[in-house]
Parts: sequence; C-alpha cells; structure tokens
Amino acid sequence: MNEDERAELARLLPPPARPELSADRHRLLRGHLMSEIREQKPVRARRGKLGWVAVPALAGGLALVVVLSGGGGDGQPQQQAQGQAQGQQSGGNSSTTLNAAPVGAVQLLTQAADTAAGKPDPKPGKKQFVYVDSLVAFSGLNLATGEAKVDPAHRRQIWLAVDGGQWGVLKEEGRKTGTPATKQGDNRPAPRPDGGEWLDPITKPALGAATYEYLAALPTDPDALLKKIYTETKGQGQTPDQEAFATIGDLLREQLAPPAVSAALYRAAAKIPGVTVVDDSVDASGRHGVAVAHVNAGTRTEWIFDPKTHEFLGEREVVVGEGSEMGKPGTVIGHSAVLGRTVVDQAGEEPKTNA
Repeated sequence: MNEDERAELARLLPPPARPELSADRHRLLRGHLMSEIREQKPVRARRGKLGWVAVPALAGGLALVVVLSGGGGDGQPQQQAQGQAQGQQSGGNSSTTLNAAPVGAVQLLTQAADTAAGKPDPKPGKKQFVYVDSLVAFSGLNLATGEAKVDPAHRRQIWLAVDGGQWGVLKEEGRKTGTPATKQGDNRPAPRPDGGEWLDPITKPALGAATYEYLAALPTDPDALLKKIYTETKGQGQTPDQEAFATIGDLLREQLAPPAVSAALYRAAAKIPGVTVVDDSVDASGRHGVAVAHVNAGTRTEWIFDPKTHEFLGEREVVVGEGSEMGKPGTVIGHSAVLGRTVVDQAGEEPKTNA
C-alpha cells in the first residue's frame, strides 16, 4: 500500500476513540499529582493587572489537571478548565472530593496545614482563657469626600474563655469603652478600670461564636469539616464560598484550636472554589508574606503566611473591582497581624512571653 492509499484509508475511517479515565484512575492520577506538588518549593507569581494571579505549583501539574478535565483543546480559559477538573464532592464519598482551589493555593495551604499540625497541643484547662494579641487597622468612609481611609494600626488584645462559661475581655487601643455601671439584678462584672470591655459568656458555641472546646470537637477530616461549615453558614454572606472562606479566616485570626483542627481548617480552605495565590502581601505590622485569597464583590480577602515557615501572619483586604465606593483597585481597606497567642489563667492577664 502506497502513501496515497494510506491517506485515503485514513480519511475514510473514523478517528480512534479518545480513551476515557475511570473514576478510580482520576483519583489515582490526582493523588500522584498532589504528592508531586508537596515536594516542590513554592514559586513566585507574576503579578496580574489587579495584583493577583492563580499560580500552578509546577507546569506539569497544570497540564495534568487540564488532561483530567478532558480539556486542553476546547478553548476554555485556564482557570475554568481547572475548576471543572478539580471538581466538587461526588456521591457524598469524601474520598472522591478533589481540591477546588488552583494548584498553587492548594500547595500553600497544605504547607500551612503541615506547619499547624506540628505545633504542640496547648491542652488548656476548662477555666483558662485563650489570649490573642494582634495589630488591626480598618478603613472608614468619609461621607463628604467619598474616600476611604485606613486608620493607623493599633493593638487589640482579646481573652476568650476556653469553655465559654466565663466573661471574656477585649482591650483595643483608642477604644475606652469600659463597661456600663451594673444595674440591680444585673450580674455583669463591675466596669474595668483599664477601659477594657467585658465579653459575654458564650452559652451556645457555634462557628460564629466559637470556644476552644467547640473547636476541639470539630471534625479533623477536611471534607466533613467543610461540609459542616457550608451547612452552618447557609444563607449567610453574599455567596456560600466567600462565607466559608471568611468563617475559616475568623477562626484563624482570633482563636486557638488543637493542631489537628487548625490543620483541617487549612485543608478545608483548599477545597473552596475560587481560592488563589497572591505572591506578595503585607500584614498590619509590615511583615511581607505570600497569601491565599478569595475575591467577592470587588474585594479580595487575603490570608498572609510567612514564606519560609508558613506560619499564619494576618489578613488583608484589598479593592480589586472598578467602581467600589471604598476606593480604586489596589486600595487596602483593612489589615491585621497576629503578634502572639497562648493560654492564660485570668481574663485581662498578659503572658510574660507570647507563644
């Protein structure tokens, strides 16, 4: 058979079938990909127009994700193809859940989880308090000019009862609230001379009003934990994904949890669709780090990590959408920095050294 006859035969015959991967093969390849990712060093992202970009951990990893989605030649945007490949929970079986975040964010959150898991368990007593020392700065909107301005960072200290059964304390520089005088029949403690604010005991702990004991009882399986977060925050916030991301961020910023739970929170966050990487972010104390972020309604919320140790440093919120009343794209509208967190015996007691 000559070349012309071969070409004619090829034209007449149907093209060979495209091999399909079984669900088991999908999971096997995905598991191999994730094991490869964990062995890679973080890469720096090229900054996009709005200062953020989803970064694949390695070029081959991104290519494999596209292959698994059945894409690569259909003209889909890269991130859309990733999202379809990485998917959501299938049939209620947590073993089939794939990471919904881009590979770079999964890598960073996995590193943060590994760091958290290696921390010593504080094992506080029921009557002790979680103490978190931080710097915070929030923006205010000038109604006359329509411009947002971030106040200088100031110190914020909070004491939260481990079991929720005792009064907590909040002290914030420039905020001398004290406590209103007690009324007849009111069991509120007397006003604090330091101007600190008494925080009510938590009688019904929940994700939005967590105690250490509540957090210690959370699932350590990331799929089960994320499912619980979506269930308990249903109907809250502007989107379920953003509310889940914000809920986890609140727990990371101003609470303390057993190492296994902290690690599970990071791994659960890696499964939230739309999580991306910001290669350079700055917390309220001026520390630079790499961040994972989620965008909603023109604002990007960033969790900042030390680029070497992957310790959680703080948060930052940045305007990324045009037409926001809070400012132009790139405007920082709030940030925080965790200076220390530990366990103490009394509300209002400062540790000699922060853990």
